[in-house]
Amino acid sequence: MINQLVQKIQKTKAPICVGLDPMLNYIPSHIIQKAFAEYGETLEGAAEAVWQYNKEIVDHTYDLIPSVKPQIAMYEQFGIEGLKAYAKTVEYCQQKGLIVIGDVKRGDIGSTSSAYAVGHLGNVKVGSNICTGFNTEFITVNPYLGTDGVKPFVDVCNEQDKGIFVLVKTSNPSSGEFQDKLIDGRPLYELVAEKVVEWGDASMDGAYSNVGAVVGATYPEMSKILRKLMPRTYFLVPGYGAQGGTAQDLKHCFNEDGLGAIVNSSRGIIAAYKQEKYSKFGPEHFAEASRQAVIDMIADINSVL
Repeated sequence: MINQLVQKIQKTKAPICVGLDPMLNYIPSHIIQKAFAEYGETLEGAAEAVWQYNKEIVDHTYDLIPSVKPQIAMYEQFGIEGLKAYAKTVEYCQQKGLIVIGDVKRGDIGSTSSAYAVGHLGNVKVGSNICTGFNTEFITVNPYLGTDGVKPFVDVCNEQDKGIFVLVKTSNPSSGEFQDKLIDGRPLYELVAEKVVEWGDASMDGAYSNVGAVVGATYPEMSKILRKLMPRTYFLVPGYGAQGGTAQDLKHCFNEDGLGAIVNSSRGIIAAYKQEKYSKFGPEHFAEASRQAVIDMIADINSVL
C-alpha cells in the first residue's frame, strides 16, 4: 500500500494530505442552517453539516492531492450519526481516487488490536459473508502496549495490502513528558523508532515499509535523527501550519530523493477562509479558499525539497 501512496505523491507532486477534522465552528453558517432545517439541532443535523462541509472541500481539492486524513474523534463526538458521516467521507474520498489515512490512534492488547485492525483496515466474517467496516487504506497506531499490540495491525497490512503509521514523536507540546525520557541513556522515541523499523521489516512494499511513523514537524532536530534511524520508513508529519511547523522545519523528514514523508494540514486547509490571507473568498466560497491553501502549501513544501 505504501507504494501506491508514493506513486500518487509522485503523480501529484504534492507530498501532503488534507486533515478532514471538522468542528462545527469551522463550518459556515449557511451549511449548518440548511442541515438543521432538515434534521433539527440534533446529532443527525450536526453530522449532516459535517458531511456536506467535507464533501465540498474534497470536491475542490481532490485533483491536487494524493490523500486525506480524517480524525475520527471529530466524528465520534456526534455519536453514531458522526461515525456514519466518517464512513461516508471515507467512501467518497476513495471514489475520488484519494488514499485515506484514518487517524484513529488505536492500540490495545492483542485480541482487541485484532478487532481494531479488521474493523478499520480489513474485513470480518459475518455468517457466510465477508464484510468490511471502515476500509481505510492506512490508520494511525499507538505503540504503547508493545509488539503484541502492534503485530495484529501488521498482519492485516500484509493480508490486505494496507498500512499503518505508528506514533513515534508527536507534535504536541507535552509529547516530551514520556517520549523524550531517557532509557539507558537514549530518548524513548528513538527506541520506539527502532521497533517500528523491526515491525516494518515484516511488511516491505518496494523501497518503503507499510509500517510508517508519525513524526511531528515541530521538533526538526529530532526528525533529523529519526530520518537517519528509519531510512525505509515513511513519515506522516503533523504540526505544519496552525501548530507552528514550517516547511524549513520539516525538510529533515524527507530523504534526499524528496520522498519519505507526507505532511498533514488540517484546519490550515479546511478552515482557510477564516484566515486573513484567504478572507477574500468569504464563507460562501470556503472550499475555494481551501483549494488555494492547498496550492500554497504544496508550493511551500516543494520549495525546500
